[in-house]
Amino acid sequence: MTLLALWLSLIVAAIGALGIAYPAKLLAFARFFDSLTGLWLAAVFRVIFGTAIYQSAPTSHAPHILFVLGPIIIVLGLLTPLVGLKRLHRIFGWWDAQEPVFTRVAAGVVLAFGLLLSFAVVT
Repeated sequence: MTLLALWLSLIVAAIGALGIAYPAKLLAFARFFDSLTGLWLAAVFRVIFGTAIYQSAPTSHAPHILFVLGPIIIVLGLLTPLVGLKRLHRIFGWWDAQEPVFTRVAAGVVLAFGLLLSFAVVT
């Protein structure tokens, strides 16, 4: 499970790096999830990611943090479908209206989160 958590953390970090380098491409990538199928895929990804983080916690560098973050990510995954397509369309519209610097800063946070998680899960 640790290997899965590592790979998923690195995918999150790569998405953050994409957003820093190419903010418009990150929005185009995110638009893939702007459908009912995409919303469910995002939910499944979050649940799997949270489960992998939680399961890898005992052998990690930061077990207490991962024991907390895992369930939070799982709950967020379970709540993701409740966002609904109308609200998701409004979120994407708002995000699209922001300056590229906003996307870069948000992507920097995602990159840092992914890298910190990847460090934490490696034993």
